[in-house]
Amino acid sequence: MRERYASGISDETAKKMIDLLNANLANVIDLTLDGKQCHWNLQGTGFIGVHQLLDETSERILEVSDTIAERIVILGGQPNGLASRVVKESILDDYPTDITEVDQHVRELTSRYKKVAETLREAIATAGDAGDEDTADLFTEASRIVDKDAWFIGANAPKK
Repeated sequence: MRERYASGISDETAKKMIDLLNANLANVIDLTLDGKQCHWNLQGTGFIGVHQLLDETSERILEVSDTIAERIVILGGQPNGLASRVVKESILDDYPTDITEVDQHVRELTSRYKKVAETLREAIATAGDAGDEDTADLFTEASRIVDKDAWFIGANAPKK
């Protein structure tokens, strides 16, 4: 492990949190790439609004990944955002490449945001139980951002 900058946390807890943070980093990076895949390929009614919204959500999710990576370093670890690791460890399935309509992409991406938000909430509890309230707080803020963006994206789905 690298030098740790967080005090009051045992090496064992720091290691557990580094692993938890890296697991969530893979999910968030995958979600970022899914958002860009959607952004590049959607077509149809409502295109421009969703296209522009996805630029904004991509920026926010990139900030989340940076915050997670920085916390890993603070705890003495090394962030691992390599594409090969993301592919292997993300909880998300491959984004479908056979859809183009705005409503299809909106539903698909919203579902993915919700799935990542769920794992972030699980991480809040894990970090809290481990006694690392700073990491729990990081996951809380990340889940708020992901939940809000799921709502922003999902609000573009046609009403049933």
